[in-house]
Amino acid sequence: MRKLPKFLSKYFWDVEFEKLDLQKRRVYILRRILEDGDRQAVAWMWKNFKKSEIKDVLSNFRGLSPKSANFWAVILNIKKEDVRCLNKSFIETQRQFWPY
Repeated sequence: MRKLPKFLSKYFWDVEFEKLDLQKRRVYILRRILEDGDRQAVAWMWKNFKKSEIKDVLSNFRGLSPKSANFWAVILNIKKEDVRCLNKSFIETQRQFWPY
């Protein structure tokens, strides 16, 4: 089991951080860093994940906010229509549950 550095613990407040396995929970870890990561977390992400893995999570995962998804789409040079959480139907569905 490959453990995460302690400085990332603030992003995983809702799980047992010491038991979080990098190999088994890669998508979950990436999503948290893409959504909430600071400079140190993002630098760690670039060192520990392939660019293709990051693009795959961004393209296929719906759990990112439109703001974060748009930012990473620009950084990773991905067309916005290829980012699932930027699809109009997802954004409209999200507003039905939280209309603010």
